[in-house]
Amino acid sequence: MYYGGLVILLVLADQTIKWWAASNLQLGDTITLIPGWLALTNVHNNGAAWSMLEGQHTFFIVIALVAIGVILWLMKRNWHQRVKMVALSLLLAGTLGNFIDRFAQGYVIDMFELTFINFPIFNLADSCLTLGVLIYLVIILRED
Repeated sequence: MYYGGLVILLVLADQTIKWWAASNLQLGDTITLIPGWLALTNVHNNGAAWSMLEGQHTFFIVIALVAIGVILWLMKRNWHQRVKMVALSLLLAGTLGNFIDRFAQGYVIDMFELTFINFPIFNLADSCLTLGVLIYLVIILRED
């Protein structure tokens, strides 16, 4: 139950931030949050990370559905392993957050821009996916 609540909270936060960015920033507009470090920039991404495979809408929908199924299966098998469940919850929240965008709009809304480095603009779902993968990798490396 705790992990389901975590997933719901993260997906709601992701969707709320995306809604705010789309409602308050024109496409391409930027608001500086921390000068020299962080800005909000409203962009639409119809590809994957770094806009790879742009325009492959159906492919991303299918991959997301498969990923959701695999993550739920892993959660069922590992429900008693707290850290692994946190990692899987982050992965599920990130996958669902971007899936909702792709399904409803055909693209993902990104908004967090690190201005001190040349890095792709991203969203909370992307952050959940990245953190979930990192935690899961550490778990796998420590198991063997």
